[in-house]
Amino acid sequence: MMYSLARPMLFSLAPERAHELTLSLLKSAHKVGAMRQKIAPKPVTCMGIEFPNPVGLAAGLDKNGAYIDALAALGFGFIEIGTITPKPQEGNPKPRLFRIPEAKAIINRMGFNNAGVDQLVENVKAAKFKGILGINIGKNATTPVEDAVSDYLICLEKVYNYASYITVNISSPNTKNLRSLQSGHALTELLETLKNRQLELAEEHQHYVPLVLKVAPDLEAGDIQFIASQLLEFKIDGLIVTNTTLSREGVEGLPFGDEAGGLSGAPVFEKSTACLAAFSKLLKGQIPLIGVGGILSGEHAVAKQQAGASLVQIYSGMIYTGPVLIKDCVDAMT
Repeated sequence: MMYSLARPMLFSLAPERAHELTLSLLKSAHKVGAMRQKIAPKPVTCMGIEFPNPVGLAAGLDKNGAYIDALAALGFGFIEIGTITPKPQEGNPKPRLFRIPEAKAIINRMGFNNAGVDQLVENVKAAKFKGILGINIGKNATTPVEDAVSDYLICLEKVYNYASYITVNISSPNTKNLRSLQSGHALTELLETLKNRQLELAEEHQHYVPLVLKVAPDLEAGDIQFIASQLLEFKIDGLIVTNTTLSREGVEGLPFGDEAGGLSGAPVFEKSTACLAAFSKLLKGQIPLIGVGGILSGEHAVAKQQAGASLVQIYSGMIYTGPVLIKDCVDAMT
């Protein structure tokens, strides 16, 4: 109810300003105990971790882990922060975030704007949250794609001791050539190198942190088959399906519909869910799947579950419906 009253005001602001203001207000409300949503427990065991419920926050909302405690109060079963890079970077020029209310959609070309991995680690250490925390890692825009593995290794090593699981983001459309890491030798080298280092870190810290890959919805059947084979070969612990799409289906002719960047929200739901089902068919339950993309209702969360997801994540849908979406999804899922 509170969000439905606040939304017109927030939507009157530029999207990025509204984003910043919402997080700031949420943090202030949490400090005085005015922001807490009760969610009935619905535990799910996935990747060897017991999640209190199957509905998580997708990466991108809290890039630097500065609002973990406030977001946790909304009742998420898990929170994913990032994408983080080794060095701080400003991201792409503004404006870079666009609402398309007619389609319940968002286009963004943020470009991994973040304060750097060291700042994220400090923020995580300062948080009181003791729940399930995913940390999403990427590469700096200035790092050539052929050297990307080194950036992922830096982030993996620095966040390892602070994450419940670590997501390797190679699917954002807003960092030049990043999606080329989803195919061929580049993917093989990345997964093999990160898996080997993960196992070394598990030995060093006497604690195993699952490694998860996040892919785009804009994959051909051959791409999906290759990625699935690599996930199995290198025993990757989970797969997040999917990031934003480059397609403009569903927003053609609408204001801001032709802006560059990744499209999220309602228009990506079918594409993302079809991709999820394709991976599920190939992986046959051997690797857990996390479904994300276009969830705006409990029914959408159930559809992701039916397509093979053990867990789901939301982000853009919450901008249009508010935090009640978390409860709706948890209640609807089995």
